[in-house]
Amino acid sequence: MSTLAVVHSPAEWAAKFGPQATPQPAQKAAIVSIGNFDGIHLGHQKILRTVVEKARQQQAVATVITFDPHPLKVLRPAQAPPLVCTLQQRLDGFASLGIEATLVLRFDMSLAAHSPEEFANEFLAGPLRAKAVLVGGNFRFGHKQAGTAATLCELGTRLGFVVEIVEPVVSNGEVVSSTAVRHAVTEGRAADATRLLGRPFALTGEIRRGEGRGSTILVPTLNLAPEQELLPKTGVYATETVVDNRLYRSATNVGFRPTFNGTTLSVESHLFGFNEQRTAGRLEVRFRERLRDERKFSGPEELRKQIASDLDQAQHFFRRLDEAQTTHQPA
Repeated sequence: MSTLAVVHSPAEWAAKFGPQATPQPAQKAAIVSIGNFDGIHLGHQKILRTVVEKARQQQAVATVITFDPHPLKVLRPAQAPPLVCTLQQRLDGFASLGIEATLVLRFDMSLAAHSPEEFANEFLAGPLRAKAVLVGGNFRFGHKQAGTAATLCELGTRLGFVVEIVEPVVSNGEVVSSTAVRHAVTEGRAADATRLLGRPFALTGEIRRGEGRGSTILVPTLNLAPEQELLPKTGVYATETVVDNRLYRSATNVGFRPTFNGTTLSVESHLFGFNEQRTAGRLEVRFRERLRDERKFSGPEELRKQIASDLDQAQHFFRRLDEAQTTHQPA
């Protein structure tokens, strides 16, 4: 994973990569992509890998311009989608793909009022000195989304950068998009989300203290307070859980604990081979396969039996996964 420079204005970018940069002048131009990149799915990855490749060829800075908060949260809050990932997950994803710099623009009404030409002048032809800008065919920018990919091409001709339209990625006949990822996650189609993202959908956050029922049903769990807006459909999943930078296979319940008349959503994971008690720290849960719906049981004893079955199903899923991976390994 490369070191990612995160800046919040063209002036900060210039201080990092312009002629006055320290400890030595850089005076580098940028190869840029612009967007929300929510989820960093396979379509996003295609664009960003092309940005990195072109930047290396031209000795430029592989750069992303992104926005926080999501523009719809400012312009039409009622229509704003639940975000697939946090800003930090986005930044980590950029770094993992080799992006060198990210200009995170605070999206507010002032930025929304920029015309397409004003946006291109201030953020592309200014200190970034963009050599090339890569976007998808449905790219929109500027006041009331007046700018299209064609508009950007015209501005590039005038301002000195080339524009490349990157074709979308199609998987199983479906165009890969953040919307498709959201549908897969909220419908509990964990395997489809993995296919669209190129990795499992993941929740991150702090461990929070549970209600102590793990000892009652003899299945200790770690409880996650999710940072993400988008949450999986309630139910039981085969998952992978990262704690202290170690990956454990696990089974996770997302739901309201109806057997105990719960009213708040919980994300509780039992980690195979993990016997420590934790009430604080960071946690990441990666969703691999949905096993069943959440339902109400007659009491702790019936729930205990079902949990034992859930754990067996989760382990069976991972055995099948191991067998599939072994089968597909080159001889």
